[in-house]
Amino acid sequence: MGADHTRPAPSAPPRVRRILIATVVPLVLATVVAALMLWPRNAPEPADATDPPRHHGTVTRVVTEPCPPTPEQPEGAPGTRPERCGTVAVRVDSGPAVGQQVETPVPAGPGAPTVDVGDEVILVELSDPADPSSVMWNIAEHQRGTPLVWLAVIFAVAIVAFGRWRGLAALAGLAASFAILLTFVLPGIGAGRDPLLVAVVGAALIMFVVLYLTHGVTAQTSVAVLGTLGSLVLTGILGTVATAATHLTGFGSEDATTLSMFQADVDLHGLLLAGIIIGSLGVLDDVTVTQAATVTELAHANPTLSRLQLYRAATRVGRAHIASTVNTIVLAYAGASLPLLLLLTADSRPVGQLLTSEFLAQEIVRSAVATLGLIAAVPLTTGLAALVTTAGRQTPGSPAGEPAPPPAPRPSRDRAETLEALSAARSGRASTPPPAASDRWPDQDRSTDSAW
Repeated sequence: MGADHTRPAPSAPPRVRRILIATVVPLVLATVVAALMLWPRNAPEPADATDPPRHHGTVTRVVTEPCPPTPEQPEGAPGTRPERCGTVAVRVDSGPAVGQQVETPVPAGPGAPTVDVGDEVILVELSDPADPSSVMWNIAEHQRGTPLVWLAVIFAVAIVAFGRWRGLAALAGLAASFAILLTFVLPGIGAGRDPLLVAVVGAALIMFVVLYLTHGVTAQTSVAVLGTLGSLVLTGILGTVATAATHLTGFGSEDATTLSMFQADVDLHGLLLAGIIIGSLGVLDDVTVTQAATVTELAHANPTLSRLQLYRAATRVGRAHIASTVNTIVLAYAGASLPLLLLLTADSRPVGQLLTSEFLAQEIVRSAVATLGLIAAVPLTTGLAALVTTAGRQTPGSPAGEPAPPPAPRPSRDRAETLEALSAARSGRASTPPPAASDRWPDQDRSTDSAW
């Protein structure tokens, strides 16, 4: 997450490091203590599995035939589609019946897989409770393990090949994020804890682990951490106010309704807020890390820039970043809710009623709150980075601990010197050579890409 800057950031003065340590360490300890207090020790055990056994199989033969018309829906009736009927021969590859050839009906119905010879599928073994010896087999879905493994391998290799050690650290941070989600956030919400509180603490844990693991323990990373944490808290407050003002209940999707049937003690309104917090974390990390790095790079490129000049320059970069990221957030939520949006377009209700319905209002609130938190992250992180970067700044000849004086204004040339310079250039005489690169650029190893 965030921008990658291979050149290490210059170390902050000792006084600044002490202030950052005194600020960040208590926040880390408070997050760990809160996580221990909220840890789901009495999480509900999963219900006893009553699903039928599932086994791997390989399709060896497919025989299809036209489906006979039913009395309720004659063949060719409007609104109906002809379905595939017939049988599928499958070789069982796992379970007690391994090696046997079994016959199943051709999968039919909404979402049914389309199978061909050679496909690897998941078989469901159905037995009659009255006669256990009577067994029927059905095809549930395709096996997806091997393609997913290859995709994960390509994903990891590409990240490590491009990011090298930083990419490897990013993969470790990704694994830590999923570990925190699976062992703390989801079990904590399932155990009846306050979803908003669990989400804030879990997001803070993820933030501390991922940012310091990926970008190193530096003052620049600490600034990004503080900016992200402040923006997360603001996002939680805005989400609480917005969902209360719009009277959202959390029953804005079929998944939430189904969850309420299986776990009635889960607060769906809090779960909605938790989703906003977790969903905002990744984009917030990207913005705060970029802003902290931008301030550091600007200060390194031109050490004479004042604190206000650094803030203004980095904020201009942040505005361009926000302008593109806002569209990213809205499109990400729209893509995740595309079936819902398509269903709403077929609704005959007026547009005003559609926009204020529970289903669509939930997505509008989610996008707006995440965007407001993202916008607040830019000035917050940029201001902190400008303070940290310029704190304790010294000139080569100034005593230790004394800040550098403001840069002296460039003396203006008088009219005679200006005319002489112009006449020399017009007559072709050699003019004063330009200053060396080392005089204009503080680090000769830095990139010298031309400006826009």
